Amino acid sequence: MFSPDQEEHCAPNKEPVKYGELVVLGYNGALPNGDRGRRKSRFALYKRPKANGVKPSTVHVISTPQASKAISCKGQHSISYTLSRNQTVVVEYTHDKDTDMFQVGRSTESPIDFVVTDTISGSQNNDEAQITQSTISRFACRIVCDRNEPYTARIFAAGFDSSKNIFLGEKAAKWKNPDGHMDGLTTNGVLVMHPRGGFTEESQPGVWREISVCGDVYTLRETRSAQQRGKLVESETNVLQDGSLIDLCGATLLWRTADGLFHTPTQKHIEALRQEINAARPQCPVGLNTLAFPSINRKEVVEEKQPWAYLSCGTCTGTTTGAHRSDTEANERECPMCRTVGPYVPLWLGCEAGFYVDAGPPTHAFYPLVTMCAQRKSAKYWSQIPLPHGTHAFHAACPFCATQLVGEQNCIKLIFQG
Repeated sequence: MFSPDQEEHCAPNKEPVKYGELVVLGYNGALPNGDRGRRKSRFALYKRPKANGVKPSTVHVISTPQASKAISCKGQHSISYTLSRNQTVVVEYTHDKDTDMFQVGRSTESPIDFVVTDTISGSQNNDEAQITQSTISRFACRIVCDRNEPYTARIFAAGFDSSKNIFLGEKAAKWKNPDGHMDGLTTNGVLVMHPRGGFTEESQPGVWREISVCGDVYTLRETRSAQQRGKLVESETNVLQDGSLIDLCGATLLWRTADGLFHTPTQKHIEALRQEINAARPQCPVGLNTLAFPSINRKEVVEEKQPWAYLSCGTCTGTTTGAHRSDTEANERECPMCRTVGPYVPLWLGCEAGFYVDAGPPTHAFYPLVTMCAQRKSAKYWSQIPLPHGTHAFHAACPFCATQLVGEQNCIKLIFQG
């Protein structure tokens, strides 16, 4: 199965080479106000008409700010490591004909290919989210893809600004490696987690690591912005795998390879599953009326026949008024079938195909959310992943709306009548 193209291409007769796609967690197929330009929920990386990658070249040790500025203004890409007011190491980068570079960050300036802003949890409204100051770097990271097969993609912390420079000031974590080359970390860091077993039905969560400016892998710092780096993990690399997660401290991205997307359900497949469920005519056990999932295009509007679920037990009904409301929580109700009390929510199909590790029929819902997931494997996988939250915490969250999951299992099997 092929994933639908997300970008327009200039090659009229030849299918462009796709390196992969970045998908932002917390959005169910599109941003709340729609995808616009470089600001979108999903970004496809294609082979560029002309290589724009860069690689390290000349190293300069500078004793005056004026000399450092003169080198940075030469028009070449460079990374400056400020060791003190009297010493700066500037590493010049030269053109690399064998790689393409893509940059991700909060800035809307032209060097950024994919503009990412803080993800709003499904449990927050826009007013609450606007109060928080963004922790995502303006030039957060860069992904460098080999232009030749197997089109390996590597991630590096920090991106080059409009002057083609990366600056690590005195307070930034930086050091000289035993081989003599400089390296460092960004303020809040770029974290990566590679799944064990690939991005398949058998996938298991991996371990979160931090990526340096030069692409080395380290254990996490004690706190997100601590001055002291973690330990070097020599057995791991910055090569992205299908299903790798990239956290920018405010937004988490999922990397899907072109081959992985080939085997992923498409929007058409999800729509076919929806129609198949509705064709089975599931029935509300209380009102005996037929239930039907709304069109994927109307995923924000609760419709009359839409299924609702008692998440304490998984029973699916219509919007019944006979269910008894709990005395403790306004959104909790007592299931009319088994009398257990818990959240009572409308169910939606998860529309972002990139999040699925399987292609089976929807059977489970995340707890305590309003999104339904395809089959047990996908629900189980995402419910096990501790996603970074803020600058200190980790917790499991729904990939479709970013709401924190609660409960021992985080997901529940749904029970349909009929």
